[in-house]
Amino acid sequence: MHIIDLRSDTVTLPSELMRETMAAAKVGDDVYGEDPTVNRLQQVAAELVGKEAGLFVPSGTMSNLIALLSHCQRGDEYIVGQQAHTYKYEGGGAAVLGSIQPQPLEFSADGSLDLQLVRKAIKPRDSHFARTRLLCLENTQGGKVLSLGYQEQAAQFARDHQLAFHLDGARVCNAAVAQGVALQQICQYYDTVSICLSKGLGAPVGSVLVGSTGFIAEAHRWRKMCGGGMRQAGILAAAGLFALEHQFERLAEDHANARALAEGLLQIDQLNIDLSQVQSNMVFVDCAADVQVPLIAYLHQQGILVSGYGQLRLVTHLNIDQADITRVIQAFRGFFSQHQA
Repeated sequence: MHIIDLRSDTVTLPSELMRETMAAAKVGDDVYGEDPTVNRLQQVAAELVGKEAGLFVPSGTMSNLIALLSHCQRGDEYIVGQQAHTYKYEGGGAAVLGSIQPQPLEFSADGSLDLQLVRKAIKPRDSHFARTRLLCLENTQGGKVLSLGYQEQAAQFARDHQLAFHLDGARVCNAAVAQGVALQQICQYYDTVSICLSKGLGAPVGSVLVGSTGFIAEAHRWRKMCGGGMRQAGILAAAGLFALEHQFERLAEDHANARALAEGLLQIDQLNIDLSQVQSNMVFVDCAADVQVPLIAYLHQQGILVSGYGQLRLVTHLNIDQADITRVIQAFRGFFSQHQA
């Protein structure tokens, strides 16, 4: 049975052409800075977002961590969303490894942080308090795309309050495609950006942290300290380059499939979906709590994998096509026809 895996866009598989590109990659020792493919990936990524330099790292979690470690010192604080990946889903690394205090705030419905609440959360310059150093945003956030106007306003806010400004851009490429803008138009507002290659872009491994030359030099030291120094990593970097060059614009297909999935599922009376929140490649589905477990089990029997915490989260990606969307909608219908009976 053909498995339809909607749990995440991290489950994407490299194509044969990507594998061939990886096998043919020119490599060297990246710890010595001698891997030509890694160097090219870092340069290409930096140019795409309009920054001076980039740093290839094994994961998005490490990319965000070394960004926080480079921006902040022990006893400093970063302001972040309560549901943000850098706060909730990265093992508390900044606090554990960097003694950096998180100050989480609730996201607004559109995935932004209310800047008035941020202002109130900034600590006074007083020895009683941690020093507020950094503001972190996430784009996309739960599949929602931050508006350019808000990001410009947040950047000015950060400057006005002497805060560094970091973007967890795990899916920032989705945001750029959804808004029909160049990646640089979004990333211009931030001091540093983490770009994940292994989600919608479809590479098997890696993220790139971008920023100024001086910042990346500091981040390079933290990468080594955190165990992220790799040797002949060009084999992996080649996949990232292939993803950026060949699988960027096709993210629009994932967005169209997510929209078709949401509209189809919304026709089922037992399901509720806020279509205004379906802005990229994620669909969040509400259903009765007593139905969710048997529904997930039924879908699994049909070769369809989904996940969720309270809500079902369905994520489209390059290994999902229109025929898969039709089959998923039919499976949901099949479950509820049986459940009603």
